[in-house]
Amino acid sequence: MRLVVARCQVDYAGKLTAHLPMALRLILVKADGSVSVHADDRAYKPLNWMSPPCTLVEVVTPAAGDAAVGLEPLAARWEVRGRDGDTLQISIAEVLHDSSHELGVDPGLQKDGVEAHLQALLAAHPETFGAGWSLVRREHMTPIGPVDLLCRDGSGAYVAVEIKRRGEIDGVEQLTRYLELMRRDPLLGGVHGVFAAQQIKPQARVLALDRGITCVTVDYDLLRGMDDPTTRLF
Repeated sequence: MRLVVARCQVDYAGKLTAHLPMALRLILVKADGSVSVHADDRAYKPLNWMSPPCTLVEVVTPAAGDAAVGLEPLAARWEVRGRDGDTLQISIAEVLHDSSHELGVDPGLQKDGVEAHLQALLAAHPETFGAGWSLVRREHMTPIGPVDLLCRDGSGAYVAVEIKRRGEIDGVEQLTRYLELMRRDPLLGGVHGVFAAQQIKPQARVLALDRGITCVTVDYDLLRGMDDPTTRLF
């Protein structure tokens, strides 16, 4: 990754045009070829950028500047051209920092408490859903994808469990489609559905009730054995 801190003007031309007047900014050139221009705010979102595949050409300019666009003397001009012919022109007046760093292959973000962790914990503790529950299999395949858990309840009936970290309407719709297909399997019979999440939005709960799906709010810390009852009021 190349990091450049410079006073620059940025002009984009493509399906629309955009102009950033001369100011101090951070320019990132990543290994995938992408170029993005950042201010010292807005968190991760760049002011302007060019996504890969694109090409970057650096043109060293004379110190006379560019009277055509009213610029002060320039140190360099970058021309970044995208696949569809759009261009990002970065006119650099002064470079305060320019360095390159090899970051290597990133292992990716690992979140605690996401669906995979919840699925593993609930598969190991199906009694969370009720006395006598047992796990049949994880990732039970349907024609449109796998439902997270296939269980049997205390009466021996099959139950499809869909697990989310945050339960929203999309998750209820997803489980509804799984149930519709699973209920066509004579070996499973009238499969019931359970929508399990750490948090379930009220709209999702209402829709689940309307579809005959049971909602279960999961205590992640309790499942991990990290809940300390002495710290709770109730």
